[in-house]
Amino acid sequence: FQHYFKQINLSKHHIMEFLEPRTEVAEQKILCCECGTLVAPNPANMCVACIRTRVDVSEGIPKQAILHFCRFCERYLQPPNTWIPCTLESRELLALCLKKLKGLNKVRLVDASFIWTEPHSKRVKVNITIQGEAMGAILQQSFVVEYTVHYQMCEICCRQKGSDGEAWKALVQIRQRTVHKKTLFYLEQLILKHEMHRDAMNIKEMEGGINFYYTAKNNARKMVDFLLSVIPCQYKTSQELVSHDIQSNVFNYKYTYFVEITPICKDEVVCLTGSISRYLNHMSQIAICTRISDNIHLMDPCTLKIGQLNAQQFFKDQFGAICHQRQLREFMVMNVEPIRSKEKQYGSYSTKHVLADVWVLPLNCLGTDDDEIHTRSHLGGVLQCGDYVLGFDVEHAVVNNPVFDKVKQRPDIILVKKIYPNKMKRNKGRNFKLKRMQRMTSVSETATENGDYNDFLEDLEEDPDLRKNVNMYKKEEWMKMKLMKMKLM
Repeated sequence: FQHYFKQINLSKHHIMEFLEPRTEVAEQKILCCECGTLVAPNPANMCVACIRTRVDVSEGIPKQAILHFCRFCERYLQPPNTWIPCTLESRELLALCLKKLKGLNKVRLVDASFIWTEPHSKRVKVNITIQGEAMGAILQQSFVVEYTVHYQMCEICCRQKGSDGEAWKALVQIRQRTVHKKTLFYLEQLILKHEMHRDAMNIKEMEGGINFYYTAKNNARKMVDFLLSVIPCQYKTSQELVSHDIQSNVFNYKYTYFVEITPICKDEVVCLTGSISRYLNHMSQIAICTRISDNIHLMDPCTLKIGQLNAQQFFKDQFGAICHQRQLREFMVMNVEPIRSKEKQYGSYSTKHVLADVWVLPLNCLGTDDDEIHTRSHLGGVLQCGDYVLGFDVEHAVVNNPVFDKVKQRPDIILVKKIYPNKMKRNKGRNFKLKRMQRMTSVSETATENGDYNDFLEDLEEDPDLRKNVNMYKKEEWMKMKLMKMKLM
């Protein structure tokens, strides 16, 4: 070593200072244990090339994945339930492909780009470059991920194409053989209240009923069980073989459930058979249907005797309605005399109604010399002189029913329900709304259907037992709900 001395002249003194020499330490290197290359010391005692041959940074990242593509709307599925529109080799598709790789968040992504493939090959290839730490060294690696495009219909396309027989696996057909749709309107409100329409991929209105399309058999069976619990009905099942795999012995079926609702509706005059009359404690064979629930509720208007029939009993010995609501005639009440005491025989009697003797006159006979018609009715608690009432004129009616022809004791008139004037004013001044199901219609909406819906709304206003099973909304709340839906859209 060479020593350097510096002489510093201070006042009156001379001091000699010793300076340390500047030494440069050479970097130490070792030999790679695999190839003998001179490298810097590291925990693995290997060069980067040898570490790369032993360690795979992309381990845990799948090299193959699946993309679900809807051919009808040309959108890709972003799990779990979002469908986004993407074009080939776009930034949106690249982001979707990278999100499909699970282990990509454990390394550092450097670059990603598409590799050109044939558009009809159903393959998408992405070249990915990543960096990761292994044995104390930072390694960079590039690899190719191949995506296979599988076709799958989105929910919107399933609803549009489901009724054409392309996607559904199970079908529930609801039918009722009546001249009006009041029972179907009531059933619609029950389905909305219990949210039984959520699993349906499509709802289509047909002539005489509604079709519900499902992607699974269990959902259709769930709907059938619900219908059996809320309305009197029966069902039949059928299945159609779509395809059969001989190798794996797998059968693909389409299932159909046909649900038939009893044709008896509220406020209809029916003619019971002899066996059913005896089953209901010898009720009069001419009765009125007062309510429809899971059973058919019947009442004799002349004695207030009531009875119930379930669907099994009805379809075992069926009977029909001899007068629908559209066939009822309007009468004006001239006098009402309630019957205070009445000897009741065995059986159940209604406590909500009041039996009374009523004298009525048809509206078209007002101002004439026609005599008043006497009848006994269950509407004694709501009728007063001058009221209007709907009734069935038994004496002048033409009924094509063999059971009705054998009935000996018949009343001249059967009063069914009280009506109120100014019907148009009531419809405009109604302060509540009902939800409706979003469905595809194969039949045009007619004025008759609108009249049936208004009649159903009037029944809700007049019958508290019917209202308790229906969700009714005020007009102010209804407008708020519509505004919220518009904002979400």
